[in-house]
Amino acid sequence: MKLTIFGTGYVGLVTGACLAEVGHNVVCVDIDQRKIDRLNQGELPIWEPGLDAIVARNVGEGRLAFTTDVARGVAHAQVQFIAVGTPPDEDGSADLQYVLAVAESVARNMAGYKVLINKSTVPVGTADKVRERVAAVLAERGVAQPYDVVSNPEFLKEGAAVGDFLKPDRIIIGTDSDKARALMRELYEPFNRNHERTMFMDVRSAELTKYAANAMLATKISFMNELANMAEILGADIEEVRKGIGADPRIGYHFIYPGCGYGGSCFPKDVQALGRTADQIGYEAPLLKAVEAVNNRQKGVLFAKLARHFGGADKLAGKTVAVWGLAFKPNTDDMREAPSRTLIEALWAAGARVQAFDPVAMEETRRIYGERDDFTLAANKYAALEGADALAICTEWQQFRAPDFDEMQGRLSARVIVDGRNLYHPDRLKADGWAYYSVGRS
Repeated sequence: MKLTIFGTGYVGLVTGACLAEVGHNVVCVDIDQRKIDRLNQGELPIWEPGLDAIVARNVGEGRLAFTTDVARGVAHAQVQFIAVGTPPDEDGSADLQYVLAVAESVARNMAGYKVLINKSTVPVGTADKVRERVAAVLAERGVAQPYDVVSNPEFLKEGAAVGDFLKPDRIIIGTDSDKARALMRELYEPFNRNHERTMFMDVRSAELTKYAANAMLATKISFMNELANMAEILGADIEEVRKGIGADPRIGYHFIYPGCGYGGSCFPKDVQALGRTADQIGYEAPLLKAVEAVNNRQKGVLFAKLARHFGGADKLAGKTVAVWGLAFKPNTDDMREAPSRTLIEALWAAGARVQAFDPVAMEETRRIYGERDDFTLAANKYAALEGADALAICTEWQQFRAPDFDEMQGRLSARVIVDGRNLYHPDRLKADGWAYYSVGRS
């Protein structure tokens, strides 16, 4: 099939590349000329394992192309994916201006039947707004063109997005049109050969499913962080508690790891947006507000532990803190809402210096913070420790899991570790003379 993807951000690029990988002919459209130029030169705007090879292969074999030509994109295919950003508005609701701008662009250029597919994460009722915008533009043009609007939310984990797309656990499609349903079934046929993964439902249910999934996972994380904070006070070990409750198949082991809070482009934004939707329909949703509040508080635990170790936040002035991990999670360079940012900015406010290392997020960090006298991006994890008064761990990259503690001891000026991801065994480190502070472990 011929397909058009509007947006070459995280969702759009992964979607376009993976659909080309199974044989579809895909054109990706973006208004950012610089981004399109980079993509045409083989440079990806995001870091995602395996994606570069798929993009290069499908561009080389002629199944994937990038352009800023909107008319070309609309003319290319019946199927038009909307995969642009929906950043939080000032009130926390999802900003739909980019989604509706794409809908308008398609309507201004369409000739013949089109299916507009909302791949962006959007609140319930967005399909209706897209439908209305298309109808208004067609009326302005004085033409009658048939079209359908479909909800097809993405369920991609950053760092594992290629695998998630090519081997999905479910494909959610919201539509009330038999014609659109047939096209969507054909589109996703390559992903259903082993067993049927497609779930058809009404549009509003599909829109709500995406928010419900992210809010549920965020709730599990915040709940575990609440328990971890209680465990520290009670003298319990949250890691043992985690294993005990995870063994219950009704709970499971996924997303019950305590830590220094969740980040990224999805959970913070989507929990907030779902809460805003509840406000708009007059429904009080205290649980959603609590999930967000707990997470915001949890992002401050590493700074609080450092301040406590040194005798107060005012005692951090002049100290140097090494930070391992800048991305919000491993296998991505995404620093949106990352706990590392909360820690680093609090340390700067207290007058401390930061020496940081991340395997892939260094350029993104430099883009965000620029050059500062109180900030050094180190060449490797051990270089970040040189002369530092403490180490804080924000991201659970594999290379941080089994470090050379003798090497660390030789680099740090004091054996102090504040571990936001519970990577090490407290008793072992304390026996070796380390001051080791983790989350939810006494």
